[in-house]
Amino acid sequence: MQIRVPFLDLEAHHAPLRGDFDRAIAEVIDSGAFAGGPFVEKFEEGFATYCGSRYAIGVGSGTEALWLSLLACDVGPGDEVITVPSSFMATAEAISYCGARPVFVDVDDRTYTMDAAGLEAALSPRTKAIIPVHLFGQAADMDPILEFARRHDLFVIEDAAQAHGAKYKGRRLGTMGDIGSFSFYPGKNLGAFGEAGAVITEEPELQEKIRVLRDHGQTRKYRHTMIGWNCRMDGIQAAILGVKLQHLNRGNALRRQHAAQYDEALEGLEEVIRPFAASYGEHVYHVYAIRVRDRDEVMWRLNEKGIQCGVHYPVPIHLQQAYRSLGYQNGSFPVSEQIALEFISLPMFPELTSSQIEMVVVGVKEAVLTCAMV
Repeated sequence: MQIRVPFLDLEAHHAPLRGDFDRAIAEVIDSGAFAGGPFVEKFEEGFATYCGSRYAIGVGSGTEALWLSLLACDVGPGDEVITVPSSFMATAEAISYCGARPVFVDVDDRTYTMDAAGLEAALSPRTKAIIPVHLFGQAADMDPILEFARRHDLFVIEDAAQAHGAKYKGRRLGTMGDIGSFSFYPGKNLGAFGEAGAVITEEPELQEKIRVLRDHGQTRKYRHTMIGWNCRMDGIQAAILGVKLQHLNRGNALRRQHAAQYDEALEGLEEVIRPFAASYGEHVYHVYAIRVRDRDEVMWRLNEKGIQCGVHYPVPIHLQQAYRSLGYQNGSFPVSEQIALEFISLPMFPELTSSQIEMVVVGVKEAVLTCAMV
């Protein structure tokens, strides 16, 4: 029987906490507080404290977190929002669902996060906000982004969907811009048992607008001051997240240990570009993405050896058919386009073992060297 290394092992992640989960879910069932309510409020308080933020607002998904953040900043039809094409589609979708237009800048070729040098060229009189993406758990270089935003009176909404607990110059991500947006999709460093998300902010007005928007625009029951939507967090998801939040730092520390083992084992292998951890931040390795030539062939060989991998993301947003109307072409953002052809995400989760990492490394070395000789 072939030994397999999973890309993600949620069963191993959840098994030690099963009793805590059962008790947390039972409390929600006994209370009947399934949509919003005290369990959501308790998680909001805990997550705000963890992030070092004044407010946290639980919502139904990470996509909703971005969308409501933009709406709270009054982004709407005719506006433009600058972001990056190397991200999950939700970053741009949220902009579009406000009626605004995504405008892209390329990413840095080492951190894979927003290259602030491209902001000036992307600026127009219609620009309303900037969304830097903390991709794979690595902080974008926020200082030049924030300085640019202040100079041009722009909102900054941090997309921290993959960066729970990561830091920039000692501060948790999500706390430097006007708003930080998080996803708790099950595979994230802090993952729910389904869909959930959150927004953090220091601004009383912004947090109040988001709370009203997430609940059909209600300030109190049946009193609607805004046109909102149903974006409430479920009580069960909040209870589960409250349990898992207590273990987030340990999980992130293990991810960094695994990344260090990968780094050391792959050092000197010219056929592989390893992830770069910027000195200004603390990476949490939601994804450990290497770059290789002949990506599809390498992945096929790894799969043959029982090593599951992923690709984040094979087509940059500006080249997706859904955004053809924006008019971008091949060559518009060369770094994002190049890395999209080369990324392979290796297995990465807290419960990954040293022997599993060794198996992955052996498989990667054999695959890339074989491809190099063909």
